[in-house]
Amino acid sequence: MSSRTISNGILRAVFILAAIVLLFYFLIKIQSVLAYLAIAAVIALLGRPIVLFFRRRLKFPNLLAVIVTMVLMLGVFIGILALFIPLINEQSRNLSLLDIEDLKSNLNTLYLQIVDYFGITTSNVNEMLQDSDLEKNVLEGLNLNFIPNFLNSFLNVLSNFSVGLFSVLFISFFFLKDSKLFQNGLLTFMPDNKEGNMVKSIDTINNLLSRYFGGILLQLFILFIIYTITLLIVGVENAIVIAFLCSLFNIIPYVGPIIGGVVMITLTMTSYLGADFSAVILPKALYVFIGLCIGQLVDNFFSQPFIFSNSVKSHPLEIFLVIIIAGLLFGVVGMVIAVPGYTAIKVILKEFLSDNSIVKKLTKNL
Repeated sequence: MSSRTISNGILRAVFILAAIVLLFYFLIKIQSVLAYLAIAAVIALLGRPIVLFFRRRLKFPNLLAVIVTMVLMLGVFIGILALFIPLINEQSRNLSLLDIEDLKSNLNTLYLQIVDYFGITTSNVNEMLQDSDLEKNVLEGLNLNFIPNFLNSFLNVLSNFSVGLFSVLFISFFFLKDSKLFQNGLLTFMPDNKEGNMVKSIDTINNLLSRYFGGILLQLFILFIIYTITLLIVGVENAIVIAFLCSLFNIIPYVGPIIGGVVMITLTMTSYLGADFSAVILPKALYVFIGLCIGQLVDNFFSQPFIFSNSVKSHPLEIFLVIIIAGLLFGVVGMVIAVPGYTAIKVILKEFLSDNSIVKKLTKNL
């Protein structure tokens, strides 16, 4: 082997690695656009049966069927948001009726009970706080600039949400209007002799993801039922709305259930502000925690294995690693779209690289 051949091979490898790095960098930079496309694709996937119903049963023109479907789905979204208005009002009322002095007394009693339980004295705690200069550090670290910063952050979030909502609705409309739009866009970059493979891959991906999202809806429904029963037994007001909100957090793998659990316990405790902490608030929070544990056990040992094995045909450990890697690269958005994206990649690899030994092992269940 000549030195020229070796140098050409090294250069080719360097160019390939550089192209891969640039591709990942590009994907990270446009992750918001990828998220819009993914959400729009899911909406189109869910809305397609409605469009077909209007076209075939009610004889609507395609454009009118798409418009009516979009209006219905937007109405459902607004209706879901409206469900949270009573919850916000209730929590605001609880905070407005809160007796600050009574709360301080309850916290002081709890503090004394904890100190007594661990066998330490209040003087030891006070000396520890003085040695740490906690009060001094807090005062020095207090920066009132957080107020305008918070307002700016809120406006940025509101602006990004508005742009995102418009983008998703705009893309979803055209995905519904022309069901082959995404497919035709991909075929533009494919050689003529590979178009059949890509069409077959897209059909397989649609079937797998339809089952996957159906499984996700089943997972959320099971958690919603368990959470609702728990909150109704405890006697929390707006139990259905709180259960619905906390079950939605499970869309975010692994991190979502923790966030949902914290939110549910917090809303339960704030629903009883002013009541006796040890006799009312703490027991109810413990009952809700038990309900959360039951829901997560059912989810981890029934719902998720059912979804991953029967829909996307992947092992739970395989899915776990994919979600972690996607989360490190793209954050929360990556965790949400990790499973659908990984499923699509596996289908495409099987269709185009079916002779590769690694691809055969990864896609043997597809």
